[in-house]
Amino acid sequence: MKTKAVKKILLTLVCAVMTVALGACSGDKAAENTSSITIGIPQDIEDSLDPHKAVASGTEEILFNLYEGLVKPDSDGNLVDALAESHTISEDAKVYTFTLRSDVKFHDGSLVTAEDVKYSIERCAGISSGETLVAAYSAIESVNILDDKTVEVVLKEGDTDFLAYMTEAIIPASNEDPAGNPIGTGPYKFVSRTPQENFVMEKFDEYWGTPANIENITLKVIANSDTIVTSLNGGAIDMFVRVTQNQADQLSDQFNLMEGTMNLVQAMYLNHDREPFNDVRVRQALCYAADPQAIMDMNNNGKGAEVGSSMFPSFGKYYMEELNDVYNPDIEKAKELLAQAGYPDGFSFTLTVPSNYQQHVDTAQVLAEQLKAIGVTADIQLVEWESWLSEVYTNRDYDATIVGLDASSLTAASLLRRFTSTASNNFINYNNPEYDEAFAKAQASIDDAEKTEYIKQCETILAEDAANVYIQDLACFVALNKKYTGYEFYPLYIQDLSKLKFVEVSE
Repeated sequence: MKTKAVKKILLTLVCAVMTVALGACSGDKAAENTSSITIGIPQDIEDSLDPHKAVASGTEEILFNLYEGLVKPDSDGNLVDALAESHTISEDAKVYTFTLRSDVKFHDGSLVTAEDVKYSIERCAGISSGETLVAAYSAIESVNILDDKTVEVVLKEGDTDFLAYMTEAIIPASNEDPAGNPIGTGPYKFVSRTPQENFVMEKFDEYWGTPANIENITLKVIANSDTIVTSLNGGAIDMFVRVTQNQADQLSDQFNLMEGTMNLVQAMYLNHDREPFNDVRVRQALCYAADPQAIMDMNNNGKGAEVGSSMFPSFGKYYMEELNDVYNPDIEKAKELLAQAGYPDGFSFTLTVPSNYQQHVDTAQVLAEQLKAIGVTADIQLVEWESWLSEVYTNRDYDATIVGLDASSLTAASLLRRFTSTASNNFINYNNPEYDEAFAKAQASIDDAEKTEYIKQCETILAEDAANVYIQDLACFVALNKKYTGYEFYPLYIQDLSKLKFVEVSE
């Protein structure tokens, strides 16, 4: 009896220990679940972790979580004070004065100072180096520190839109290697990057604003779009932004699918320095042969928004829906224009497309079929993202390409400046004096109605000149595991990961 009693006591103790152990494991697992998320991204950061030198939209949307400017956009498209607690703009829109927040820290623990603000703005403007890193900052005449908390930015000419460019990152003046050691003030800070594999961030505990909800974020590179669905359904990633309609249809019921727009201009961008795209009649023929609605019907069940120029619907008063009808599909008209240009039997060209963006690949395939109706053959060449950046965007060594161009700020000018003849990012080599003049007048005007009119004039010129074959602002489908919530769409091409949070399950 005594032996049995001892065994019973021991068994009870073992069970209790196992219960505690299992409970601890369960608790650890729950803690792990609520503290991390793995998000799939279609490309590695190939251009730069330096926020002033990054050019790829996929890079900028990630860096949005690490860096902040004096102001920043909210999910409604408003500019709100960020590192500045307030600002004023002179009546002639030439002087922008910012009062800085107190005790804001960089990720290295140092305090943000007026000297850091001056350094960052002057670096973007190229005032000390002579190399302008942000095109809009060439308008800056001087940056002045009025006191420890006040910085004044003086422009060469008045610009009512300039506040939107103050979203550029403020970085420490002491950081000699921003590309290798990214230090910002955002809700997340950089941990590590493994090329072609992942990018890791962690919550910044001393963030001045609303803190992030999830402790650790791993951005996992999935350059092969064929593996996105299996990565989601298999649990390798918890979220992927911009899945296609076809991919969305294959997701398991463990995901919520949210729909918005990408806030970009998808087009077949043409190299105007290459024949035959230097002939407006050829470009117009391609526009008449393209059918944007058919592309949307084929790839996204009709979802998306047609665009007829370099402006998308989120820009409200600037978006001109009537430009969608400048080149309604007309095969006979297209053939007539080709014949006039000396191509009665059509021609062939290489259509270079980044392979990691399935949406652009899908569009290229449908558009290539449409162009066959006028005897034009588009030989699709799929390239890796880093090759696209170097060969197409930087070296301009291509015939035509299909990508989406976004706005770097909440200004129409950020979409249109790249088509001015002297713009460093004018990768289509567009050169139209009438366009340059209209854009310059838009920039110089401080009257809203007049500025809007010149902006629309720019859009109209791009459309009528068939600068590109404009297609759509793509529908955006976000797949998010039901364990998480809080995702918000922005009217810009950015991802605010600080708002994501773990779904609390009531017991």
